[in-house]
Amino acid sequence: MNTRIKTLNPETTTGKSKELFDAVQNKLGFIPNLIKVFGNSPATLQTYLSLGELTASGNFSNKFREQLALAIAEENECNYCLSAHTAIGKMNGLTDAETEQNRQGLATDEKVQAGLNFAQSITKNRGVVSSDEIAAAKIAGYNDSDILEIVLNVVSNTLTNYVNHIANTEVDFPSVEAGKFTVKA
Repeated sequence: MNTRIKTLNPETTTGKSKELFDAVQNKLGFIPNLIKVFGNSPATLQTYLSLGELTASGNFSNKFREQLALAIAEENECNYCLSAHTAIGKMNGLTDAETEQNRQGLATDEKVQAGLNFAQSITKNRGVVSSDEIAAAKIAGYNDSDILEIVLNVVSNTLTNYVNHIANTEVDFPSVEAGKFTVKA
């Protein structure tokens, strides 16, 4: 693979990026290639990690955040994030069938479905959503706080999607490709 932004070696990285790499290593047990790319800019890496902490402290379960990440990554056609969130989603209780559905913006639960629809619309339309879309999210049970947290999840995931597109980050999870489904909805 021809990466376009250097993937740093944690063994030779120093300074703030090394501190952040060590924190990720301690938390996950490894340092994903995306983190090694982000390390080129300690400010960007710190922002990404802070966004992750903030989304984790919000209203949504880990499972729902993974469902959002899958829908957003598919909308942005980010193979790295689809691969990572397929693996992480399994660790958070998603079945293979749910993962494929969520990537297509589908869910069996009506509230989850509405959240995925809203997140994909925000992503696709760069934040320009209709009053009807906001009303549909509210009818499904999302309040103003939840709507803003869906936006936060879109922003956090779009950051990683875009960095992976720009860097051409080497996938270090079992590979998943955008638009390739076992069963199409």
